[in-house]
Amino acid sequence: MLTPSDLAVLKERGISQETLNEQLKRFQTGFPHLRLAGAASPGNGILVLSDQERQAAVERWNKFLVNGDVCKFVPASGAASRMFKALFSFVNGTENEPAADSPVAEIIANIHKMPFYSQLDEVLKANKGKTADELIDAGQYKDVIAGIINPEGLNYGNLPKGLLSFHRYADGTVRTPLEEQLVEGAQTAAANGKVKVHFTVAANHMDLFKRKLAEVLPGLESRTGLKFDVSMSVQKPSTDTVAANPDNTLFRDDNGNLVFRPGGHGALISNLGDIDATVVFIKNIDNVVPDSRRSDTVLYKQVLGGVLLTVKDTIAVYTKLINEGNATDVDYAEMIKFVRNTLCIKADGLESMSKENLGKWMLSKFNRPVRVCGMVRNEGEPGGGPYIAYNADGTASPQILESTQIDMGNSENVAMMQNATHFNPVDLVCLLRDLEGKPFNLSEHVDQNTGFISSKSFAGRELKALELPGLWNGAMSDWNTVFVEVPVSTFNPVKTVNDLLRPVHQEA
Repeated sequence: MLTPSDLAVLKERGISQETLNEQLKRFQTGFPHLRLAGAASPGNGILVLSDQERQAAVERWNKFLVNGDVCKFVPASGAASRMFKALFSFVNGTENEPAADSPVAEIIANIHKMPFYSQLDEVLKANKGKTADELIDAGQYKDVIAGIINPEGLNYGNLPKGLLSFHRYADGTVRTPLEEQLVEGAQTAAANGKVKVHFTVAANHMDLFKRKLAEVLPGLESRTGLKFDVSMSVQKPSTDTVAANPDNTLFRDDNGNLVFRPGGHGALISNLGDIDATVVFIKNIDNVVPDSRRSDTVLYKQVLGGVLLTVKDTIAVYTKLINEGNATDVDYAEMIKFVRNTLCIKADGLESMSKENLGKWMLSKFNRPVRVCGMVRNEGEPGGGPYIAYNADGTASPQILESTQIDMGNSENVAMMQNATHFNPVDLVCLLRDLEGKPFNLSEHVDQNTGFISSKSFAGRELKALELPGLWNGAMSDWNTVFVEVPVSTFNPVKTVNDLLRPVHQEA
């Protein structure tokens, strides 16, 4: 039973009682596994472009930028704490010297290569009266590592990943992922002298991001000659999900209040829907490289954008033919080929449909958001990635799946995962407006059956948490999707602080 206080909280958050009841019901029923037609691969769901096709895509993209409107959408709400797991373990552990070949030992040995070395040196001199080198020589390793993660030092263990020092340049300047994303935006998505970038951030980090932007934007605009239109948003409270007890009843804290949890990155579909742009790039905050290593990234951003627009152009031609009643048998044969070979939708019986019904069916598939997703060759890590999965209407289409959505008790599915050729690096370009320029209602294209339930704890008590369909998983399930092979050089995430020592994160 909901109390008057519960109802007030729901109203404040913008969550309806109906939504709450649906969430509680979902704890009972769980989420079904998706039925797979197979892993996507070259020739079966993944396009491998020729040099000529890549060039044509780049030209189409550059033509769009003359008058087009484009925005970069960067999920940046993640804290950096997981990056420093090994460092926290060392600082809080009993050993005063790092184990040989450990992540901490690697950092100590390469401390001068860390992009934040100069900043660290300053805080250590202020706090300990010694430089990093002096502390290392004295065997005070914990003081050095604590200087990186603790509040009295650089406080990196509590900062958002987007505001950490990632890359140091020859002239001594140091850039954060936030800055690298802005620079990349200038190189790939500048239209009409303007670069639009949107970051989703945690509410408690909003002021930190604002301060950093105020610090770096004037210099960046001066250097590039471009105007930056940077906006930010937070995950909406209306997308939070209620927590449940193990018996699927409402979980309450010690004061009897309902407990809500963030709905995962799938909640950001609402933020994405608010973006005022026709084309939107999506890329995680930590997948950035220094200037000298960015050529492949820039090229393939243009390629993906060009492929998206080419798909849009084709859909526009076919839609016009159908709406004006001018589509011939040859036209419909071409459409069927396009749907199967480019959009990779598996649908039986299209050839036997009447013209009228086929036209209606085609329009239902064409009038949807479109996304083109870069896919990287799998180098030995089976798991979530590009698949062809069945939909409620009996068709099968390209989907990005996580392992939690796949029935691992099914030996065929396991074999598909083990033999998958590609994985998802989160490199997407999206068409958010229809052919008339009206924004799609993105919430209408979410597959609500693709979330998942996990076990968490709150104040020492076990609870069940509900995550919404992931942003590039179930939240985009009912989109037209095209997978394009991109080189692994475009995928350079920073998952641990030691990744910053990889050559690709060191300025050449």
